[in-house]
Amino acid sequence: MILRTIFLMVVAMSQLAQAEQIRVATFNVSMDATNYVEDVNKITGNELFELLASGEHQQIKNIAEIIQHIRPDIILLNEFDYISDDKKGVLAFTENYLAKSQSGNEPIEYLYYYTAPVNTGVDSGHDLNKDGVASGTKDDAFGFGFYPGQYGMVLLSRFPIDTDSIRTFQLFKWQDMPNNQLVGIVDENDKPWYSIAAQQDLRLSSKSHWDIPVNVNGKTLHILASHPTPPVFDGPENRNGKRNHDEVRFWVDYISGKQQGSYIYDDKGHTGGFMGQRFVVMGDLNSSMTEGDSHKQAIVDLLTHSKVNGDYIPKSEGGKIHTPNNPLSATHTAGWRMRADYVLPSKSGISIQGGEVFWPRQKEPLYRLIKNRSSSSDHRLVWLDMAIRK
Repeated sequence: MILRTIFLMVVAMSQLAQAEQIRVATFNVSMDATNYVEDVNKITGNELFELLASGEHQQIKNIAEIIQHIRPDIILLNEFDYISDDKKGVLAFTENYLAKSQSGNEPIEYLYYYTAPVNTGVDSGHDLNKDGVASGTKDDAFGFGFYPGQYGMVLLSRFPIDTDSIRTFQLFKWQDMPNNQLVGIVDENDKPWYSIAAQQDLRLSSKSHWDIPVNVNGKTLHILASHPTPPVFDGPENRNGKRNHDEVRFWVDYISGKQQGSYIYDDKGHTGGFMGQRFVVMGDLNSSMTEGDSHKQAIVDLLTHSKVNGDYIPKSEGGKIHTPNNPLSATHTAGWRMRADYVLPSKSGISIQGGEVFWPRQKEPLYRLIKNRSSSSDHRLVWLDMAIRK
């Protein structure tokens, strides 16, 4: 019995030694143009890109410093405005901010990145907020936004991205999800909130859903990235709350196997759910199983899914102190006091080594980086150290 125990320990140590150790993070960076103008009614949508070109904006420098301090190998940035010209967007950020030392930190280089169009600010052609006018943007867009590309997403990686195998679900129709909550959105007269034509056109994702395979030294890790709409900012019809639920539920169905995900189709027309081994669901999901205004069943189903390792919860002392009377405060990932941002690895092929929420305490020098939203963001960077196993 003793010899068998020693043998199993040696095998486990050997497997761990062969595993690839990486750090994976998500960070809602609040880098959309509305943060850089005084009057949102005069916004052009180009404000961020002008600041990225300068390399000198303090809030963006602070965001870069946080990333340099934590040094993730793979990081998803939520709320980074999308632009098709990478040199003005992603590359301007990596070259003018991340590749330059911030407050003495070592620069960090990401040779690989992915970004793509999102639904925010894209004209739906319908009067979705029922104010009598189909404005084309804001509440009448496929995803709330003052301009196309607002609140976009970017994945940065030290490891190669298999771009040919990426699946995006920007165009997936909400009505095509079985048992969706779209049909339950009604007005005060119990009539459908959205017209029949609108229901036929509406997309599920308020931004997009991405399945991005990353090659970690020969082992494929799928990054399942999204940023569901906040479940608020609507009315009694609760259209945002119900959409948030179904956006989170999408990943539950996607990872659940061939049958449950059979209804899913991607933007290239390929059907079916996830067929790989390792994945990490990550992003600002705007939902908590214990706090907030979301319809909680979807996030409960995700966190307790048989294929998801949801047991390890990143925490911080700063968050705990921020709301001392809340027993969940150490798990909060946003200044407005909720766990909203997640890095959720699969049980298969991944071992969690540790992780935290970057939230310095007020007495610590780095507190200046998160003091308020104008310091960096109203969200905190969340990271996990993980071993990628065979």
